[in-house]
Amino acid sequence: MARAPGLSVRLKLTLSYAACIMASGGVLLAVVWVFLLRYVPERILIPGAGGREPAMPNQSDLIRAFTPPAIGAVIFLLIFGLIGGWILAGSMLAPLNRITHATRLATNGSLSHRIQLEGRADELRELADAFDTMLSRLETHAVEQQRFAANASHELRTPLAITQTLLDVAHSDPDHDNRELVERLRHVNTRAIDLTEALLLLSRADQRSFSKEPVDLSLIAEEATETLLPLAEQSGVMIKTSGDVATTLGSHALLLQLTTNLVHNAIVHNLPDQGSIWVTTRVLPESVLITVENTGAKLAPSLVATLAEPFQRGTQRVRTDHSGVGLGLAIVKSIAQAHDGTLTLTPRPGGGLRATVQLPAADSQA
Repeated sequence: MARAPGLSVRLKLTLSYAACIMASGGVLLAVVWVFLLRYVPERILIPGAGGREPAMPNQSDLIRAFTPPAIGAVIFLLIFGLIGGWILAGSMLAPLNRITHATRLATNGSLSHRIQLEGRADELRELADAFDTMLSRLETHAVEQQRFAANASHELRTPLAITQTLLDVAHSDPDHDNRELVERLRHVNTRAIDLTEALLLLSRADQRSFSKEPVDLSLIAEEATETLLPLAEQSGVMIKTSGDVATTLGSHALLLQLTTNLVHNAIVHNLPDQGSIWVTTRVLPESVLITVENTGAKLAPSLVATLAEPFQRGTQRVRTDHSGVGLGLAIVKSIAQAHDGTLTLTPRPGGGLRATVQLPAADSQA
C-alpha cells in the first residue's frame, strides 16, 4: 500500500516529550517570577528610618508565600503529565493493539484478517503493512498446501485402489493366471513409487535443503538429453542442444532433475512422429537461461498458465507409459524458485510449448 511520507514515531515522541518539558519549565519559571522574584531583595534598609528596619518580607515570608503555589504547580504538572501521557501513549500505541489483535487471530488460524492501518507512513504503519503482506502470503501458502494435500491423497489413493481391485479379483478366481496379475501389480507399484519420490523431491526443493556449487547449465542440458535419448528415439522425437556456457550456483542433482523434467515433458507432449525439441542455454548480464522448446499441438494460454501447478496434466500425451505423475513442471518451478529463479511457460505459435528457466548467474551471486 502506497503511503504519503510522514513523521516517524521516534520524532513524534521526541517532539511530544520536548513539548511536555518545555511546558513544565515554563510553568516553573512563571511561578518563580510571579511568586519569588518580586520579593527580592529580602531586606531593604531605608536611610532616615530612625534605626528601625523597614517592614519588608523575610526569608520565612518568602517560603510561606512560595511553597503553596509551588506544591500546587507540581500537583498540576503531575496530574497533567499522567492524563496527557496516558492519552498520548494510547493514541501512539493504538496501532500496536490492532497488530496484536491480528496476531492473535492468525494464531487461532484466521489468516483472512487484515490490519489495513490508515494514515501516513511511519514505523508502525510499515510494520502493519508488512504484517498484512505476511498474512496474505501465509493464506496463499495454506490454500496451496491444502489443495496439494488433497491432490496428493487422490493421486496416491488411485494406485492403492487399483491394487486392491486386482487382489480382490485374484482372490475370487484362484485359477486366474497370476503372471498377468503380477505384471499389472508391478506396474501400479512402480507408478506409486514414482509418485512418492516426486513428492519427496518437491518437498526437498521447497525446503532448500541443499548446498550450492558452480553448475554449468550447458553440461546439464547435454547430460539430461543423453539420459532421455532412448525415450526420444522410441517416440520419434529429435533433440537438438546448443548454447553458451551458462554457470550458476546451485545443486547439481536438483538442476539436473529440473532439466530432465523439462526434456521429458517436451518428449511426452510432442507430435506422434517426427517431433522436435530444442534445448538452448544463454547468458545475460546477471542471469543465465535454459530454454526447452518442443513441437506439438497448439495450446491455449489459459491451459499453459496451469501446467506448472501440481498434478496438472496436459492433453494428448503420446506415450501414456511415460506420462509421469503430474508433478514434472511443478518440480521444475519449485527447484527454480529454490535457486532464486523463475519458470516461464509460453505456447509456441506453431504449436507446442516453450519453457524458460532463468537463474542468477554465478558471477552475480558471488
